[in-house]
Amino acid sequence: MAGLLTPAAATDALAEALRAGLDPEGCPQRTALAVPGGELLLMPAASGSYAGVKIAGVAPGNPARGLPRITGSYLLLDGPTLRPLALLDAAALTTLRTPAVSALALRHLAPAGRPLRLVLFGSGPQAYGHLEAALSVRELAEVVVVARDPAGGERLAAHARGLGLPARTGTPKAVADADLVICCTSAREPLFDGRLVGPGATVVAVGSHEPTARETDTALVRRAAVYVESRAAALREAGDLLVPEAEGAIGPGHITGTLADLVAGRMPAGGAQSCPQLFKSVGMAWEDLAVAVALWEAAGV
Repeated sequence: MAGLLTPAAATDALAEALRAGLDPEGCPQRTALAVPGGELLLMPAASGSYAGVKIAGVAPGNPARGLPRITGSYLLLDGPTLRPLALLDAAALTTLRTPAVSALALRHLAPAGRPLRLVLFGSGPQAYGHLEAALSVRELAEVVVVARDPAGGERLAAHARGLGLPARTGTPKAVADADLVICCTSAREPLFDGRLVGPGATVVAVGSHEPTARETDTALVRRAAVYVESRAAALREAGDLLVPEAEGAIGPGHITGTLADLVAGRMPAGGAQSCPQLFKSVGMAWEDLAVAVALWEAAGV
């Protein structure tokens, strides 16, 4: 997939799908099956002239074996005939589409007009993808990598320096000076103290689709304007929101808006800068389909 679609083009594909009338609230739910190696996910979607399904494995033990945590395949189909068109690598597709979803949110929520300081949690494929995605929508003044694996964090910081960015590793306290905070980890507990995040900062959390796992804490969620891909999906799967709700800190109405709202211009540009902007992503099947279609059409097969 490398070279077929830039991060910006993948982001454009998602925006165009929403402008064309796709309603994420009606997207089929993710089916999850516990298996010995971890979790098997089934994610079907159909829109316009295409349909598709992702069968993905999430194997938490794989990185220790030198294998990808996400495995699987994506089958793209012709919509009217359901004739198979392409079989794509699900891990590569996810590594492209998840940062593109985040970039679409950042286009509307992140501060504009000046270089931004980014704190990036994680050092895996999603962290690299999110660095590129952030660069595709905003100029960056500095990158601080916070990683559980020091060597992995330094490799990502070196990669950022290779892109011409001032970059270093740091600690979770770096969020106090951040304009952007991007979390792409497998953490099950909050990564940082949400009280440290400035009122004009934008936070993106993409690491989990489990209702009991979260990367951000209740303090941040309670004070933030919260945006999601779909209210229904977030209220099923977003532990970053469901845990604070279970604590009685917020209610279901705490969600400010959705990606569709942002793309359609139903929300003020840049959000309410008197508080942090939080975008919580769980990953949805319509996003895989939109990016798979863009890849197929870019290939010109």
